[in-house]
Amino acid sequence: METEIELKLFVSSDSLHLIQEKITSLKIAEMKEQDLLNIYYDTPDLLLRKNDMGLRVRQNKEGFVQTLKTAGRVIAGLHQRPEYNAPCENTIPNIALIPREAWPYGLDLEALPKQLFPLFSTDFNRQYGIVSMQDGTQIELAFDRGEVCCSEAAREPICEIELELISGQMDALFLLARELAKGGGLRLGNVSKAAKGYRLAANDEGDPIKELGLVPLNLRMSIEEAFVQSLEYALSHWLYHEQIYVERKDQDALLELSHAVALFRHALMLYGSLIPRRASTLLRQELQWLEAELSWIREAKVIARLCEEKGYFLRKLNAQKQLFFKLDKRYQSLPTADKMNELLHSERYCNLLLDLNRWILTRGWQPFLDERAKEKLTRPVKYFANKLLSHSWDAMLSTFSFEHKMDRFAYLNQEPRLFRYLLTTVCFAFIFDEEKSAFFRLSWFDCLQGMDDLFLLDSVRIRLDEDDISEENKQQIEKWLYRKEESLIHAMEKSREIGLSLSPYWD
Repeated sequence: METEIELKLFVSSDSLHLIQEKITSLKIAEMKEQDLLNIYYDTPDLLLRKNDMGLRVRQNKEGFVQTLKTAGRVIAGLHQRPEYNAPCENTIPNIALIPREAWPYGLDLEALPKQLFPLFSTDFNRQYGIVSMQDGTQIELAFDRGEVCCSEAAREPICEIELELISGQMDALFLLARELAKGGGLRLGNVSKAAKGYRLAANDEGDPIKELGLVPLNLRMSIEEAFVQSLEYALSHWLYHEQIYVERKDQDALLELSHAVALFRHALMLYGSLIPRRASTLLRQELQWLEAELSWIREAKVIARLCEEKGYFLRKLNAQKQLFFKLDKRYQSLPTADKMNELLHSERYCNLLLDLNRWILTRGWQPFLDERAKEKLTRPVKYFANKLLSHSWDAMLSTFSFEHKMDRFAYLNQEPRLFRYLLTTVCFAFIFDEEKSAFFRLSWFDCLQGMDDLFLLDSVRIRLDEDDISEENKQQIEKWLYRKEESLIHAMEKSREIGLSLSPYWD
């Protein structure tokens, strides 16, 4: 068995020549080239896929090699997957060549060969060679161009670079990736060729948008393990929705990407009492930059809601058409899909993800810790979670208790605090009773949705200052806004009342 450690980088079509020049400039001692045909096998019910495994037979000029890849770890483009390789006679896999311990417990290995059939293939040209880094680290660079094929009609192009650590330090892997990313054109990839093939075979139009869930912790974890899990979960959510946005330009995906960025920053803040801020100064600066680059997406989503069905939401207003055209004009001034695609393939963005990935994998905070801090990080996470949830809840009570009257301004002003509180629950709620924690958070999610609706109405309100709307129409709009806000705030007050009445689930 071998454990493959590699970085996958997708190449944008308009940067193909630039990337080729960079690879040439690396002065690889012996750059080789070969055509590779890979046939992937599975059962009719996709048994291997369900167990996060992939079985392929690769044909090249030397002959045939079969590979079984088992469940591994993928973080922001870095792939770590145990695999079993063996030469075989032809394109038909030989199960007997794979050790029994590689397979899931209880799998019927006698019946499996009869069920396997070729599901899809990947056919590509590979340029490859060994890059020797200054510190002696050996990295295999492979530049693949071709296609994934399931049928004549179901095809998808391949254009990607794989950097595999052969020997030496993992840091060098990221250093080489940064060199290739200079000038842009690369994007970290978390989707394998096999994953593309499975999607084509299933006639799948793309992955669904997923709302940010709870970080999957357990009570056996140490504080440091929980910290790492939070960061990896945020990166996974981030890269998952980045891929969806690149494929479909779905703004919901971009919104979820921004939530993942916020979660990463929030995790750094939550664990800040144990992980010194100076350990992540540059990372936090770059995360803040990216949040600013994505800050427009909320307004875009709000305007899109208001303009649905040519302004149907505004149908009762005499100035409906005027408002619709004003909103549409503002929408057209926001960053375009092409602008976002440029950002997601930029050098700065790629380097940020590389740095986040490397910081996690190499435990980049460890050199900043003294022995006492290191010992604290080994303690069970539950006490730490209780403490932070209590502290966050006390801050909520100081703002949202009924001692404070909440109007539109108050709710909108306190939205960042509520969002941070809910991110704290995302980080820790998983280790507590699922039903109790979900019920406790529900009313506050309702409040957050209400705040989002207030923000939507404000997008109409700010248009009232423009001169081309008559006084009569302005008065009508103001009354309309007042009625809707009253209804919203009434519902939010009910949610606040329910939220304040519940006993904390972590006690």
